[in-house]
Amino acid sequence: MNTGRIIVISAPSGTGKSTIINELMKNEDLRLEFSISATTRSPRKGEVDGVNYYFLSLEDFRKRIDNDEFAEFEEVYQGRYYGTLKSEIERITKAGKNVIMDVDVKGGIHVKNLYGDKALSIFIQPPSIETLRERLLSRATDDIEEINKRIDKAAYELSFADKFDCCVVNDVLDKAVAETQALITDFIE
Repeated sequence: MNTGRIIVISAPSGTGKSTIINELMKNEDLRLEFSISATTRSPRKGEVDGVNYYFLSLEDFRKRIDNDEFAEFEEVYQGRYYGTLKSEIERITKAGKNVIMDVDVKGGIHVKNLYGDKALSIFIQPPSIETLRERLLSRATDDIEEINKRIDKAAYELSFADKFDCCVVNDVLDKAVAETQALITDFIE
């Protein structure tokens, strides 16, 4: 059985990354399995350890950092960590599946540097910052202050696009999904 490959997808918030990944997951020919992240946050109602996340204590998470068990991790807020365990990537790829990861931009660069040619890093970008602002406003999930923070962060994250193997502009969703799928198909074959 062939060992699976690693597909890393990163993008600024509101770019449509999750929607693209959800569409890709429907294509059985890609043999994708979503990597389950580890976190120090408590489970929300209905969340199951090992299904939604690997829920770890702060002490356990930090011990795993010290033992170099993460492919990438981030302290998102004080004492609140998220990361991808190397053992999770190994579990999926050893089963012959291709692991797909939805990680932040710095995490995506880190995973690519760690795994080299075994990983394909794809950066999803909005057609423009203005379009991204419109999308975030139309979601109506955040106040204007939060949207402005996300826009500032997105502008910063866009400066890292050239560190990825490929960039896909999500202007028309179907086109962006098809383009991303073609990149993954070329990579896994």
